[in-house]
Amino acid sequence: MQALTCNVATPTLFSAEGLVGLIFLLTILMVVGGALIAVLSKWLVRSVAGLALCFTGVAGLYYFLLSPFLAMMQMLIYVGAVSILIAFAIMMVTQAGSDTRHQRKVSALAGPIGISVAMLFFAGFTILALATPWQQFPQEQEGSTRDLGIALLGPHVLIFELISIVLLMAIIGALVHAQRGRNRGTGA
Repeated sequence: MQALTCNVATPTLFSAEGLVGLIFLLTILMVVGGALIAVLSKWLVRSVAGLALCFTGVAGLYYFLLSPFLAMMQMLIYVGAVSILIAFAIMMVTQAGSDTRHQRKVSALAGPIGISVAMLFFAGFTILALATPWQQFPQEQEGSTRDLGIALLGPHVLIFELISIVLLMAIIGALVHAQRGRNRGTGA
């Protein structure tokens, strides 16, 4: 009996699979780079820009997970609304001519503890990813936008409305916080 040999060509950079892999790596770099900018920047405006970049990368990851609707909602809600809301809150609270850098009062152990916890999470997720038998994505999606709308406004309508109320409370809280910041600056 002869053994069957299979010649499987590895994808090159100029093939469709290679370009998709490159775009996926760029998306991951966008998420990690945006998160690092958001956390490490000394200027609040740059932190918000890094957060928006990170949110955009997460939308790209949703698209790679075959969920274009969630990718669109990520762009609309988080990049388009939450990031802009945070930027407006910074502009409303910050006094003209004041320094908008973070004022950090942390202990000397905060950095090493944070890095240690991050490394533990990374190691745990890596072990979990390597030990999990991954299945290939189906080419057809089972759910549609219509099914999602029916689920949100059917059995899950209470949760949908509670999320709306929480977002409304966050906006009102940001406005109250901004008003207190303005009053504190004028001596009132």
